[in-house]
Amino acid sequence: MSEPVVRRHVRVAIVGSGPAGLTAAIYTARASLAPLVIAGVPAGGQLMLTTDVENFPGFPEGIQGPELIERMHEQAARFGTEFVDENVARVDLKVRPFLLTLGSGAVVEADSVIVATGANARWLDLPSEQRLRGHGVSACATCDGFFFRGKEVVCVGGGDSAMEEALFLTKFASHVIVVHRRSELRASRIMQDRARANPKISFRLHHEVVEVLGEGAVTAVRVRDRATGVVEELPVQGLFLAIGHDPASGPFRGQLETDAKGYLVTREVTRTNIDGVFAAGDVYDHRYRQAVSAAGLGCMAALDAEKYLAERAGAPPAPAPRPA
Repeated sequence: MSEPVVRRHVRVAIVGSGPAGLTAAIYTARASLAPLVIAGVPAGGQLMLTTDVENFPGFPEGIQGPELIERMHEQAARFGTEFVDENVARVDLKVRPFLLTLGSGAVVEADSVIVATGANARWLDLPSEQRLRGHGVSACATCDGFFFRGKEVVCVGGGDSAMEEALFLTKFASHVIVVHRRSELRASRIMQDRARANPKISFRLHHEVVEVLGEGAVTAVRVRDRATGVVEELPVQGLFLAIGHDPASGPFRGQLETDAKGYLVTREVTRTNIDGVFAAGDVYDHRYRQAVSAAGLGCMAALDAEKYLAERAGAPPAPAPRPA
């Protein structure tokens, strides 16, 4: 006989365990809603791949990304959050309570859901790139550009985001080499003009990165001319990827409204098209993509979920918190 399906009911299910999901957990747990965080595998989001975080408020000396996630996890657990280290395989948001089926086959019934699954940066999938992530290889110039003051770096990409990243990096780096696999940039004309006018930016068009060199840190990047096959070694100290992100909205597509790229669409900040389902963090925010903005959105989603549950129960919602 097959094993019986494990089934449980919660008032709030939070899918994702990055800054957005953990902040939502802290707020809903303090509201006595006993949230369940479906953490995902691997858990922790993009910060688990980040070394020094110097722009998260409250840490003047900076903090390691994994340590920041661990502290947030401990804070959420302190107030009664429960965690399960599984992925969501499928959801049914047409029924009440909502049904979330986990990879193990267990089913979670939830009165409300906060989707905080984030977005994943696209990588080149080179072994050397994977090895040096967080040690000179980054997908966020805003997060890590400061650490490359006076150094030379490569920025991969040809769209508007890549031009924005390259221009931002010139505030710190001595020189930025934009590497793009096509013979022409895809960026808008105004962004191309701005990048080309900057004396600290040069271009290697119709080139691709084939290897990242270095042991504990990046020392050079090898690029190949796609027309001639000639490989060139660029002596740089950093590699920034700006080739896009993919929102982790897969299980929710077809039920929650998304844009053309798969990001969740919200109204009134965190509310999705289904009453009782809220979104927080990079799964719908494709503009800011910062740990602190994700945390702020997690707070808002939690307050919205609390208000929704109170209204459904017929009780007056808790008053909005006063500014600290």
